[in-house]
Amino acid sequence: MKNYLKLVNFEFNRLAKLFAVLLGITFLAQIGGVIVLSKKYLNVANERIYEDMIPKAQFIAEFGQMNFLQVARSAFFMGPIALCIAGVAFYIFLIWYRDWFGKNTFIYRLLMLPTTRLNIFYAKLTNILLLTFGFVAFQIIFLPIETTVFKWMMPSEFRNDMNVIEILQSMPELSIIFPNSFLEFILYYGAGLMVVSVLFTAILLERSFKWKGIFAGIIYSLVAVAVLISPVLLHEFVLNGFFYPIELFLLEIVMGLIIIAGSIWMSAFLLKKKITV
Repeated sequence: MKNYLKLVNFEFNRLAKLFAVLLGITFLAQIGGVIVLSKKYLNVANERIYEDMIPKAQFIAEFGQMNFLQVARSAFFMGPIALCIAGVAFYIFLIWYRDWFGKNTFIYRLLMLPTTRLNIFYAKLTNILLLTFGFVAFQIIFLPIETTVFKWMMPSEFRNDMNVIEILQSMPELSIIFPNSFLEFILYYGAGLMVVSVLFTAILLERSFKWKGIFAGIIYSLVAVAVLISPVLLHEFVLNGFFYPIELFLLEIVMGLIIIAGSIWMSAFLLKKKITV
C-alpha cells in the first residue's frame, strides 16, 4: 500500500501542471462568459429602454429576465468543460506513452521499482480518476463564484436567480458529469472506470507486441464491448424479452465487473510476463 501511494503521488505531481492549466482556462473562460453575456444583455436593455424609450416592464416582458442557464449553455461555459474532457481522454494515453517515449525511457525505471508491477497500473488508473474528480469538484466550486459575479453584473429586476442545484438539474447534458443520484454516480463513473481499464489493457497489448499488439488491442476492446452488450443481445434476439428490466440491469453490472476484473488480470500478466527490462 505504501509503494502504491508513493506511485500515486508521483504520477499526480507529473500531471499537476496540466491540471492547473486546464482549471485556469476553465475558470477564466467561464467568468469571461458571465461578464460578456451579462454586458451584452445590459447593452440591449439600455438601448431599448433609454434610446428607444421602451418602458422597463415592457422590455422584460418582451426579452425576459436573464438567468445563469444562458451563460451555462454558451460556448464560454461548455467549451472549457469539453476541453477538460478531451484533456482527460488524451492523458489516458499520455500517462503510459510518455514513459516509453520520454527522456531515458522512464518506464524501465518504474518497472524496476521494488513493488509489484500491477501497482503501476493501479497508480495510473487512480490518477485518471483523481483528474476527473478534481475537474468535477472544482467546477462545483466555480459555480457559486460565477453566479455571484452574475448577480454583481446584473440588476435584480433583469435577472432570474438560480442556485447551483437548480442549474445542474436544468442541464441534462451535464448529467453524466454531475449525476443526480448516488446510483447514477456509481453507474456513470463505474462505466468510465471500465472504459479506462480496457484502454489501459489495449495500450499494454500494443506495447507488448508492437504492430501485432495494435490488432490485439483492437480485438480486446471489441471483445469487451461484445461481453458488455451480450445480455442485451440475448434479451432481444435469442430469449425474446425473457429478462425483467431489473434483471437485465444487474446482468449489465455483472458484465462490467467481469470486464474490469479481466482487464486487471490481463494487464498484470502483460506487465509481469511480456514487458521486460
